[in-house]
Amino acid sequence: MTGSKNELRSTFTSTAGGVMTEEAGAFTGELDLLCRPEADGLHVSVRYAGTEDWYTVSGSPVRTRGDEDETREQLLKRLSTPGPVVGGNEKPVTLEGTLEA
Repeated sequence: MTGSKNELRSTFTSTAGGVMTEEAGAFTGELDLLCRPEADGLHVSVRYAGTEDWYTVSGSPVRTRGDEDETREQLLKRLSTPGPVVGGNEKPVTLEGTLEA
């Protein structure tokens, strides 16, 4: 994935359930977040911090409006908030059902 002046990147730590990706399942621990604007919305990807391969967060792309920094903060809050607990285990979070950020 090549860099773009419109890309927004952050590093964060997931909760125990992690962040669900389309390609590889749940990612947990210290993660890099990449938000990349495209015609159909904001594409959101994660990778293990410091690695090369990016993975699409389930529920991406997200429709956006407004300030890009505010949108990134909303996405970080969503992805670092614990998922639902089922059978005593926290489920991974996704962006599915996310209202416009």
